[in-house]
Amino acid sequence: MIDNIDREILALLQEDARIANVDIARRLKMAPSAILERVRRLRKDGVIREFTARLDPEAVDFGLLAFVSIKTNEKRARWDVGGMMAKIPEVLEVHDIAGEDCYLVKLRTKDTASLYELLRDKLGANEAIASTKTTIVLHTSKDTTRLPIKKVSRLKPGEEGKA
Repeated sequence: MIDNIDREILALLQEDARIANVDIARRLKMAPSAILERVRRLRKDGVIREFTARLDPEAVDFGLLAFVSIKTNEKRARWDVGGMMAKIPEVLEVHDIAGEDCYLVKLRTKDTASLYELLRDKLGANEAIASTKTTIVLHTSKDTTRLPIKKVSRLKPGEEGKA
């Protein structure tokens, strides 16, 4: 169970994953050992999946962002298409979706030539993939992994105005 202190810790870690436990403790007016124990528990419970660095994609030659909608061949549906796509290094996200398409894939490549090669050689060569539809991103207004962590009210439903 995650309480409000855990939520505050998670919010701070989302702002800066390198923040020291002592700095979190200072902000929350707690002992550093208590913060350490909470962070360890949140990691053990899988609430915190990983600590990572967010890179500028253009600085490392992955400036082209694309989303690919994929339909699979129903005769090959028993194949783990999502798992196969997840093994492609340029693929950042694989979502098994409802609707006309079967998967939505987010990927990054250097440029359109690299995207073409990936679609042709890695996705197009897969017999389980019946068709793809690619959308190239021209501009991104928001790109974040931060979840909107908020404190949970301790009031019961219907008691909002009684505090």
